[in-house]
Amino acid sequence: MDFLAVAIAGFLGAVTRAALGEGINMLLPWKFPLGTLIPNLTGCFLLSLFMDLAMDRLQISQRLRVAVGTGFLGAYTTFSTFTVESLNLIENRLALQAAAYILLTPAGCVLMALWGHNLSKSMAGKGGFVKRERAGELGTGEIHELDPGDERE
Repeated sequence: MDFLAVAIAGFLGAVTRAALGEGINMLLPWKFPLGTLIPNLTGCFLLSLFMDLAMDRLQISQRLRVAVGTGFLGAYTTFSTFTVESLNLIENRLALQAAAYILLTPAGCVLMALWGHNLSKSMAGKGGFVKRERAGELGTGEIHELDPGDERE
């Protein structure tokens, strides 16, 4: 693993999340942690979309995959802040907001990841991407143009 690439990308992801979260909370000063929810939802979408494209369709180096996936998007999303904010809502007796946040975050993240996955599949179906065979499917690592009728999808 290229730790320097992960560290640099992680720095950028954390700064992006902090700036986005602060901006959202300034624009929408609600007693609901949208400044964490929105980065978590968009991060799950982007991670699913990027990793699906990077693993199956595009020629992206392992270093870049790890930098973007583990570094940038790993720092951009945050489970620890989600848990602290959930506890804060409970402690402040905001039970309805706490329940909504606790249910919405994991369900929303899974749905956003599914959306990213499906978007990558539809992008590939339009013939705009190249697919790299996964190791183990053919074991060759060969590059193939995508065929919308390809039954290996």
